[in-house]
Amino acid sequence: MTIGLTEEHRDLRDAVRTFTDRHITPDALRRAVDAKEETLPAYWEEIAAQGLLGLHLPEEHGGSGFGLLELAVVTEELGRALTPGPFLPSTLAAAILHRAGHTAHLADLAHGRLVGAVGLGAGTLTLTRATDGTARVAGDTELVVGGHLADLFVVPAREGDRFTWIVLPRAAVAVENLASHDLTRRSSRLGVREVTVAATDILAVDAYLPFDLAATLFAAEASGIADRCVTAAADYARVREQFGRPIGQFQGVKHRCARMLARAEQARACAWDAARAHDPAADTDPREAELAAAVAAATSIEAGFTTAKDCIQVLGGIGFTWEHDAHLALRRAQTLRVTLGNTAHWQRRVARLTMAGARRDLSVELPPEAEPVRAEIRAELALAASLEGKERATRLADDGYTAPHLPAPWGKGADPVTQLVIAEELRDAELTPVDMIIGGWVVPTLIEHGNAAQKERFLGPSLRGDIVWCQLFSEPGAGSDLAALSTRAEKTDGGWRISGQKVWTSMARDAHWGVLIARTDADVPKHKGLSYFILDMTSPGLDIRPLRQITGEAEFNEVFLDDVFVPDELLVAQPGDGWRLARTTLANERVALAGDTVGSGAQTLLEMAAATPGIVDETRLTELGAALCDGQSGALLGLRTTLRSVAGGQPGAEASIAKLLGVEHQQQVWEMCVEWQGPAALTGQGRRHDPTWMFLNSRCMSIAGGTTEVQLNIIGERILGLPRDPQPVPGERARRA
Repeated sequence: MTIGLTEEHRDLRDAVRTFTDRHITPDALRRAVDAKEETLPAYWEEIAAQGLLGLHLPEEHGGSGFGLLELAVVTEELGRALTPGPFLPSTLAAAILHRAGHTAHLADLAHGRLVGAVGLGAGTLTLTRATDGTARVAGDTELVVGGHLADLFVVPAREGDRFTWIVLPRAAVAVENLASHDLTRRSSRLGVREVTVAATDILAVDAYLPFDLAATLFAAEASGIADRCVTAAADYARVREQFGRPIGQFQGVKHRCARMLARAEQARACAWDAARAHDPAADTDPREAELAAAVAAATSIEAGFTTAKDCIQVLGGIGFTWEHDAHLALRRAQTLRVTLGNTAHWQRRVARLTMAGARRDLSVELPPEAEPVRAEIRAELALAASLEGKERATRLADDGYTAPHLPAPWGKGADPVTQLVIAEELRDAELTPVDMIIGGWVVPTLIEHGNAAQKERFLGPSLRGDIVWCQLFSEPGAGSDLAALSTRAEKTDGGWRISGQKVWTSMARDAHWGVLIARTDADVPKHKGLSYFILDMTSPGLDIRPLRQITGEAEFNEVFLDDVFVPDELLVAQPGDGWRLARTTLANERVALAGDTVGSGAQTLLEMAAATPGIVDETRLTELGAALCDGQSGALLGLRTTLRSVAGGQPGAEASIAKLLGVEHQQQVWEMCVEWQGPAALTGQGRRHDPTWMFLNSRCMSIAGGTTEVQLNIIGERILGLPRDPQPVPGERARRA
């Protein structure tokens, strides 16, 4: 994986990885750790010759003419290797100078003739301007990462009640080399004794921009650290055995590794967004760019630190040894985190920016080939817009707009780009096709596996909204473990007789038809003995009983089947195909536009904060910022998945992570809404969609469609390759009973 999504970015990653494989060997790391003094690494001339030090600088200033996103791709990969030396400090200094229009040193930085470093804490450093226009600076800075080797320092100085950024050559300062927490990139403190600063060395730059650029590149390096730690932990968990089996088979370890991957993907997505937002060529609104950087600072850098701690936990005793590199990752990640400023500070910045109206635009820029199809789509939708009510819904369905991703004649066979064009045009025309709800799952299954008669009978009416569906899968003894279901279907003349119980069936009382899985063969492995039926919900022998939920409503139902007859023509595919059909997804999957980066729950929090300003103290401001970061990172994961599809690629790990994080985010924000509302939230009946109702209702989100624990198993096993849970020993349940 890489921050970049394009083929060019993947090629750049591969080139840097080849470089680090050759130069950043375990021995090279240990030499850097054991050295009494830090020296310029042997690879420095080569990395300069490859143009990586000036990748983000204009060609006229000795650079390669690319942008901050390309630099982030390189920084992530170098971070993954824990590359010793001043690459990050020097390229950050160059980025700040470039944005400030200070060009004097750019060529030397790009070619490695000068090494730069950036201090992020002014300490006692103070800038004083005399009446004649001269400026003098004096005092001591806080920590300067990479200061041991720097020839040039970019640092903030206090000037009244604000920060002013200045450039200081090494000859003008006293450099105190410190015993550094990060053993592979060491830090210093600068002492300045009444130095005159030239006007050209006082940078004309917004006081917060250097912090945002630092947050962006620190986030990219933290993403690489997180990726390294996930890989190390998963590799170890696959082979290390305890109690007679690999430790990765224990759910405690498996789930920890899955959580590590989730945080690493969040880190990557947020670092990517900050880098593209701060690229001068992107022409991003400054408030958007500030928000993107703050989200990356609060999310990506924390993820690097947390995954490093988790990596040591998974490695166990070996991870606690000096000889293992795990502590080097931890030291670097913690140095980034502490130097930039604590996570809570950045979370509060996210909250303040958002409360002031900043929002990240996550729209998709479509390729030129999107425009020819837009005119045709717009013309078709204009005809639908001229109709009303049922006629409009029917027209949209018959033209393929209910589910454009489906193949014709049921959909439009739309590729990802066309799907996004359709979504834009539907929104602009204020048209809403039928929401098939459960039918959105049933229809693709029938297209893939149904016979001609079933397609003719059910597909058109479903797409037009004439058929409402329900799904009869779960049972009291078979929730996430669907293959454990016990509902039986026995063959009889002309069809099947089905008996059993289903539970948690939404819309069972309103549905015309249901899809049902039942066991048709008890003598084969449990996954192979299931069959998939279409059930008339008015059939004799059906007893539908509402299940009251914790909200007080009864959207769910339990359904009892007592010798219910289903004719042969309503068996889909062949007996025994039920498990395969239950897992059906079409290769041409739906692609969605990126969602709102705030979401309904966080929007409610923002409205509460605006209505009652005193409700948000520093603690709540931090909590709000954390929730907003989670919401935006979830939207970014979705956007990256969409962009992969538009580019013709396959989904990455983002798609698997999104549900896990999105569910937990929704639960978190509605719980916060209740807390912020206080006792008033506890005195009503929980009106539908008010915060109390939403909090209660959100509890099902981590259960429905596969519990969080099952999702973590899937991430651990299918993406990280950890061993599957052991199969139960035959007869063990009976012996325990």
